[in-house]
Amino acid sequence: MQGKTKFIAKVVSTTLLFVAFLGLTNCQKEEAILTSFETPIIKGEIDKSASTTSTNVIKGSLVNSNLRSDGGYAYKITIPIEDGDSQVNPNQSTLKLFENGKEIGGAHAVHNDIRNIGRGRFSHWGKTLIFSASDNTNPMKNGRTYTYTVTNNSIVAPPLPAPSTKPSESLVNTSGLMGYAMVNGTTTGGKGGTEVTVNTLAALKSALSDNTPRIVYITGTIKGAGDDFVYVRSNKSIIGKSGAVLQGINFFVFDVSNIIIQNIKFRNYVNHAAIQIKDKAHHIWVDHCDFTTSKDRGWDYWGKDISITREADYITVSWNRFHDTHLSVLISGGIKGHESDAGKLRVTMHHNFWYNVSEREPSVNYGRVHMFNNYHLNNSGYSLGVRAGAIIRTDNEYFSNVKTPLISKINQDPAGYFSGISTNIYYNSGANIITTAESKWVPEYEYKSYLHAAKDVPTIVTNGAGPK
Repeated sequence: MQGKTKFIAKVVSTTLLFVAFLGLTNCQKEEAILTSFETPIIKGEIDKSASTTSTNVIKGSLVNSNLRSDGGYAYKITIPIEDGDSQVNPNQSTLKLFENGKEIGGAHAVHNDIRNIGRGRFSHWGKTLIFSASDNTNPMKNGRTYTYTVTNNSIVAPPLPAPSTKPSESLVNTSGLMGYAMVNGTTTGGKGGTEVTVNTLAALKSALSDNTPRIVYITGTIKGAGDDFVYVRSNKSIIGKSGAVLQGINFFVFDVSNIIIQNIKFRNYVNHAAIQIKDKAHHIWVDHCDFTTSKDRGWDYWGKDISITREADYITVSWNRFHDTHLSVLISGGIKGHESDAGKLRVTMHHNFWYNVSEREPSVNYGRVHMFNNYHLNNSGYSLGVRAGAIIRTDNEYFSNVKTPLISKINQDPAGYFSGISTNIYYNSGANIITTAESKWVPEYEYKSYLHAAKDVPTIVTNGAGPK
């Protein structure tokens, strides 16, 4: 009889819980960008007094005994709220977390930062909440109460007021050359040349080995040993067909010009950058690609995503994804002995998406770099760094959950300068570290007609960046 009573009570409790949340938005589950959870997770509970209000705010509480360790300072629990972050909308969750009634954070944290740094950081991914106590104590034993609130509406990207109207499709142009790669000449790649499709490393090297205009299509996955390099000669368009991957391969773009690289996934490039542009190479366009290694080999094992050094010039990097790595983009490889880079290294970077990157989005010495409408999400170090008199002009950048968006003084190196810093949105991010007067520099080309409002950047870039 007692067992039957418990069973009935359990059924009633489950039914009530289902009814309470029947009106919640059921967002489609997506593949997680961050660390996945491999061990079973015990469900949390919602506050029995919680209800939706006129503002659609749902209140819940955690049952501390249902928490499970996720390593380090991190603890996890499943909550009955499904509109957490996802790969498509990596910052959509509106969950706020409270410890004894006081809000803690930041939200949308990288899971390794929750484990290793803690201090109240948390992430609401799918239906899972992973968090740390404000002082890194064990929330299962510290005697504190943890509650949360969730606004039950569909918010894409960081929860700022949505634009009054959806950006016009005619304004969201994800194709076409823009920026320095069209200044003092232009970049056409292999336009007008022979078309060839390759699916082996040998065929790829052969197709790129001379200066004859050529459009080289890559199909499937081409694998190298990690540090296999391919010399790219002038007048080439290198375009990945749907799903094209270069794994363990580095493009060496040295002392050449008129190169287009598009629609390729670059994976696991060792020692050198996936795309290394140097030795006065000019008029290079890298567009709609995806770059990633991993964070499990330390800072020195993998190469950068892109490096632009040794007087390279007139370069555009647009609509790419850079993610899950430590060091992303380097512009100028040194200070002492690289003084000839001054007056060169003119680079435009627009509508790129950096997420779960430690730093260098990019780091610039000597150059003049124009950055507009880029989205920087979940960065544990600095995003944009300038040294040795370099100038970065920013227009309508969006920084979310970034430790240091802008820094002009790194170690003991000579400082650089920033321009346009007031045009950006800094959401849930740390302070800029700027030790120099703001520059008035702007690039010499017209770009305002291509510029989107900063508040629209997360939506536009999340949907438009990466291989087509």
